Amino acid sequence: MKTISSGVQGLDRLIGSLHIGDNVVWEVDAGASYEAFIRDFISRSFKEEQKVIYVSFNRSPQSVLAALTGIIAPGHFIFIDCFTSGKGKNDNTFLRFYDKQSDVKTVRIADPKNIKRFTQRLNEIEDSLHPGARYVFDSLTGMQDLWGDEGETHRFFTYMCPRLYDLNTVAYWILEKEAHSPKFKANLRHITQVVLDLQRRKSSLYLKALKLEGRQDREAFKSHAYEVRDDHVSLIPARKEPVVEIGAKIKEARTRAGMSQKDLADKVGITPSSLSQIEANLTSPSLSTFFQICRSLDMQPGLFVESGAPAATPWLYRKTSVLSSDPSMEGKARTYSIASGRKLAAQLVVLPSGVNIKGHFSSHRGDEFIYVMEGTLVVTVEGREERIAAGDALCFTESFPSAWKSEGGGEAELLVIW
Repeated sequence: MKTISSGVQGLDRLIGSLHIGDNVVWEVDAGASYEAFIRDFISRSFKEEQKVIYVSFNRSPQSVLAALTGIIAPGHFIFIDCFTSGKGKNDNTFLRFYDKQSDVKTVRIADPKNIKRFTQRLNEIEDSLHPGARYVFDSLTGMQDLWGDEGETHRFFTYMCPRLYDLNTVAYWILEKEAHSPKFKANLRHITQVVLDLQRRKSSLYLKALKLEGRQDREAFKSHAYEVRDDHVSLIPARKEPVVEIGAKIKEARTRAGMSQKDLADKVGITPSSLSQIEANLTSPSLSTFFQICRSLDMQPGLFVESGAPAATPWLYRKTSVLSSDPSMEGKARTYSIASGRKLAAQLVVLPSGVNIKGHFSSHRGDEFIYVMEGTLVVTVEGREERIAAGDALCFTESFPSAWKSEGGGEAELLVIW
């Protein structure tokens, strides 16, 4: 199964990236900042020189293009405007957009309420493109508002979702979760390949998967915190608490004391089968049983619950630990996440020897500090080439690299902070 990046490294690691053919339904709370996921997806698509077709029912061309300032590649972007003559009611405020020249190809649907004609026009655009285009439907909720019926929206999705799958696309569909019936959402989940839930709880944001077709890892179905900084999404790594396997320690102490399972079970007043399950960590002993076990083995309770390993230090990130994690691939660069907090994000980027990269290895576009840890490179910024080596540092605020070349005999390692 061929995969592509969502543009959000943490999300790629969590769900195993996006599969070609995926229709991704985003069920979102108000204030969940879903727009940042769209922006990162579009930015990544442009880096891969893929066409992006943006179908808008809820937002005017002016507002969408303003939100995508700085990342739009006009030759790779098609805007399908179902808003101006839909919810916008052909108001001159919105129509004036078409009086000006624009580098972006914009197709205004004259009668977006006519589902048959809208579908036909969308199909014509799809058929004119090479396979692999990316789609964003900014609002299933907006479709329903315009078409006035969940049934019509469901029928359109039932038709379009398999079509996009067969065209080897990846499509984002945004759905305001509180605006739809449970039956409607269940029907969409049955058809689509991926469903992701975005929640806002007080001031915190959380993501979890509701459906992941073709993926085995169940970690994505748990809630994961994320944040949006400088219009980019970062998942916040959960702190992993040390696992204390009391059962294994009980078994070790029992064996050291020369006792069989039956011997200890008889002393404690439980069955050998129950003790066997406790030692295998299949069940946990009750508090009274646990203290009975401790007395029978003549051991202090605290010796069983100590992890046997030093406590994690939340401010310390060992290089060996960072490199043992799965990297995300930004083109030919391997990127390892070090930290992603509310005020700071850090990565270790490894460039293979002799590699040439067109553009910047990072999709991040905000203030960025880079420290060269190892290797010799040539970086190009605004047409100017500079040779850099270990110990050199770079700081970008407005201009960003247009090319990287690793010239050393080994891999180059860069610490990137923003």
